[in-house]
Amino acid sequence: MKERLSSKEKGFEFTKNHKRLLLGSVFLMATSAIGPAFLTQTAVFTAQFTSSFAFAILLSIIIDIGAQINIWRVLVVTGKRGQEVANEIFNGLGTIISILIAIGGLAFNIGNIAGAGLGLNAIFGLDVKIGAAITAVLAIGIFISKSGQKIMDFVTMCLGMLMIVVIAFVMFKANPPYAEAAKHLVMPEQPLALVLPIITLVGGTVGGYITFAGAHRILDSGIKGKEYLPFINKAAISGILTTGVLRALLFLAVLGVVVTGVTLSSENPPASVFEHVLGPVGRSIFGVVLFAAAMSSVIGSAYTSATFLKTLHKSIYNKTNIIVISFIVVSSVVFLFIGQPVTLLIVAGALNGFILPITLGTILIASKRKSIVGDYNHPTWMLLFGILAVIVTIAAALFSLQSLSGLFGS
Repeated sequence: MKERLSSKEKGFEFTKNHKRLLLGSVFLMATSAIGPAFLTQTAVFTAQFTSSFAFAILLSIIIDIGAQINIWRVLVVTGKRGQEVANEIFNGLGTIISILIAIGGLAFNIGNIAGAGLGLNAIFGLDVKIGAAITAVLAIGIFISKSGQKIMDFVTMCLGMLMIVVIAFVMFKANPPYAEAAKHLVMPEQPLALVLPIITLVGGTVGGYITFAGAHRILDSGIKGKEYLPFINKAAISGILTTGVLRALLFLAVLGVVVTGVTLSSENPPASVFEHVLGPVGRSIFGVVLFAAAMSSVIGSAYTSATFLKTLHKSIYNKTNIIVISFIVVSSVVFLFIGQPVTLLIVAGALNGFILPITLGTILIASKRKSIVGDYNHPTWMLLFGILAVIVTIAAALFSLQSLSGLFGS
């Protein structure tokens, strides 16, 4: 059943169902971005750049909003998913994008399954593969339920809130230099050295399938049309800010440790932060965060990849759950019986680096085509914002080529 906004939509006063959907789409997008790599990436860059990394976080959030708000608005105005809009710009482009996103999503889901297994190992001492299998069963259980989408919304919201609370606690215990971080938020040391971290953060937050996670969730709820733009603005920006808050909390927690002269473990940098701040129990508490990050990413990756795959053929359009379950099963089997294919992950990361500039560029073109958006007038400042994000993500794609060059020794 399609949901309708209340008559007070312009004041952002929504019905109970819309408040649930808002939170669901926000946390689906945010937790899709917050996986095991997110935790490690933030810890490593903070140890390298200390308080100046605050500037990179701020700038990446601004660019992320530019990408997210453009995509969400155009998709909801048209009522079409990203690949469907792409096919209207260039026939077959959407199909190519769907396949690339599915390959990348599958590869990264193998890493997410592995991360969840490591989390359960840290908490309960379970074998990593047993933990991974439990994660797969839990994720599949969510989608086979009759209220699968509501449960997905609830679970991702709970996992997101859990991560925020736990990391905030660690941050306060770490007692970071807040004044120094605030100063370097706008006046970083050696700002040019932060170019690569900024590009990496943008790619990790809105790259590949992630930027479409919340928007496709909203479309699946029957919401489309210009009248929903106030709702979409709030949801898109809230999703990015939620991710930004979590990254900021983790950054401050790590900063509080590294400024004391502690060297983070090269094997597991974020875990060493938790252990330094909380003692031996820190390993188990980090396991909770790692499991929450990985589990929520498994859900987000599988669901969003399915929303791309289901449009490939009419026979599978209404079989989202079957696609999701198959997606989780395949990624789990690969991890359980083959292990984590590092080569595949690197190649998928490189491919994902090219997906966002293509998809966002396509959306920006579509925003000015009346045959696609009708009488909707896309704001010029959003268009310029989006162009900036495209430029940054093209740079990310070029950097990703270096990974492939190193991989194949060329």
